[in-house]
Amino acid sequence: MNKNIRFVDCAFRSPASEGASGGGAHSHGERREVVVNGTRVKTVDIHAHCVVPKALAILDEKAGNQELLMDDTSTRIAAMDAQGLDVAALSINPYWYHAGRDAAAEVVRIQNQALIEICEATPDRFTAFATAAFQHPDLAVEQIEYAARKLGFRGVSVGGSIDGRELADPDFDPIWAKCEEHDLLVFLHPRGTTELEEGGRFKGSGLLENTIGNPLETTIALSHLIFDGTLDRYPGLKICAAHGGGYLPSYANRSDAVCRTFPHRVGPLPKKNPTAYLKDGQLFFDTIVFTPEALRHLIAETGPGQIMIGTDYPFPWTSTEVDLVLNTPDLSDDERIAILGGTAARLLGID
Repeated sequence: MNKNIRFVDCAFRSPASEGASGGGAHSHGERREVVVNGTRVKTVDIHAHCVVPKALAILDEKAGNQELLMDDTSTRIAAMDAQGLDVAALSINPYWYHAGRDAAAEVVRIQNQALIEICEATPDRFTAFATAAFQHPDLAVEQIEYAARKLGFRGVSVGGSIDGRELADPDFDPIWAKCEEHDLLVFLHPRGTTELEEGGRFKGSGLLENTIGNPLETTIALSHLIFDGTLDRYPGLKICAAHGGGYLPSYANRSDAVCRTFPHRVGPLPKKNPTAYLKDGQLFFDTIVFTPEALRHLIAETGPGQIMIGTDYPFPWTSTEVDLVLNTPDLSDDERIAILGGTAARLLGID
């Protein structure tokens, strides 16, 4: 039992079906084994949240409803077993980007140590993305170096913006250089578009600050990384964008069109058409798009090699990502295997 880290608990339904290409039994209490055309597949959830209460306390932050916290991994592993998930890649949504240098350093130290401890305790079920104090770029570089060389992390998580600053800000270039140097997968998760919330645009029904605001911030962040040249400067940088990459994959051809239509107003043009960055091995996307048709379209726009399953645990957006992949039409067995876990395992160094 590791009391330094907690998973936010949530009631999950067992997957609704075994999928078009197969799947093992997954009744209550059993571990579902996912099979594609006779091959047992190792599945990896790229998008799974957790918190470290000791780190939260430094900034007087709350984890939410205390009744939803747990001190061990049993509930999480049971949910993984029911869903057919072998490995979860843990990440922590950044809440520390406003913190001063010393406080941010302590928060990151505690979090990364706790993440490593739980991965070492259950290495066959968990891997993790390191955290870093991006608001202090020189400190973040040191933290990422330590996380990669000393702690063995294969990825790092980041918000969609850094205390109001875009990820493409040149001040963050040393961070991207360090991630590229260590071949780390960057997991990009939105923090919301607070400027629109403050302006009142999201008032009213629909929980629009989440429904629209979160994928919108991801869209903005990725667009800046493309148009402001970050991906060109660091061609080895690999970024996985949560929630299917927001709206960018659904309307990326407009980004190509604006380069043709207003070439003198776009600014320095990227080296390639914007849509090319969705397919060239730098940008990756999770499967949180909810329907087989939406996933089919995402794959059509990016390629099957750019997609990895994600659940957003413990938030109950979906608990059937394995079935979503199995039920999406026109995929080969190899493509399903890659999406279910092969690509994530390769990027994160999972055996």
